[in-house]
Amino acid sequence: MALRIIFLEEFGKAFVPKRFIPLLRRYMLKAGFNEVPYRFFGILFYVSALLTTAIFIAFIFPYLNKNDFSLLSIWAYSFIGWSAVQLFFAFLFITLIYFFLDFRIYYRTRKMEERLPDFLEILSANLKGGMTFERALWAAIKPRFGILGIEMAKTSKKVMTGYDISKALIELSDKYDSLMLKRTVDLLISEIESGGNVSNLIDRIVDNLKEMKELKEEMAASAIAYVIFISVIVVMISPLLFALSFHLLEVLIGFIGKVSATTVNTAAVPFVFEKFNTNTANFLVDFKKFSFIALFIISLFSSMIVAIVEKGDIRGGIKYIPIFVCGSAIFYLLFMKVLSAVFSGII
Repeated sequence: MALRIIFLEEFGKAFVPKRFIPLLRRYMLKAGFNEVPYRFFGILFYVSALLTTAIFIAFIFPYLNKNDFSLLSIWAYSFIGWSAVQLFFAFLFITLIYFFLDFRIYYRTRKMEERLPDFLEILSANLKGGMTFERALWAAIKPRFGILGIEMAKTSKKVMTGYDISKALIELSDKYDSLMLKRTVDLLISEIESGGNVSNLIDRIVDNLKEMKELKEEMAASAIAYVIFISVIVVMISPLLFALSFHLLEVLIGFIGKVSATTVNTAAVPFVFEKFNTNTANFLVDFKKFSFIALFIISLFSSMIVAIVEKGDIRGGIKYIPIFVCGSAIFYLLFMKVLSAVFSGII
């Protein structure tokens, strides 16, 4: 009873609209979760409330207390500030959960599609050996199929206990965000219901899947030159240009400072530089910050472009982000050291 006092699951359900519950359940199934984690949503609500309280006590309340606000204004600003901070954390948590589930669905689907042709080959061989579809489906399950094997085992158990084959296969396809699996299931269901030769159909499906896989590999291989070109520009060329710009800017500022100092007292010079008022140290530090921010943005979007070119989907480029970001930062620091030695005599 002590754990029930905090109402974790009740709070989790309260903040999910009823009309979105079926959609949320289907989305969670695609991510590999059989149940919606309402208790986890309740924990996030309490975490956001605690963070909001801490921010309100540390920043908002002292600000309202310092200024001469009326009591009504303090109540109004407190309500607005509390609501804004709470909504910010709610939006942040929802966004993080969405991205986590979206990437989980993507990689889960990719792993399934890689194993599907091998599973169908074994299923076809079992059917040709004289097994019924139910027995062939169960016998085709192997540990090396991973997630697909687990889901196929659940489907096979349903079918062997009297569950309708078509309904079991449709429920299986609903657990993955895969057009490949949905089309395969639709073809299998139509062939089973019509009483046709299922093994021949599966052989044709396997041939088409393998041909599709080869075409994707050929497309990725043909695009490797673009991937290398983008990678070199992001990791090496961009840091080099930013480092070179930094040192050229440093030389230019030093040159203008020296010229402005000498031309003031020289009447023979037909022009005069005004005093350079910019704080040089702060200006160069700001340029360094700008360089790091620009390199991060370039690396982020370049990883997305590489993912689209190579994988056909932005989600496939998440592994390139740390490579591009860390690589560009390391080369930027390296070029800064090398060019600092080169330009030291000039400055």
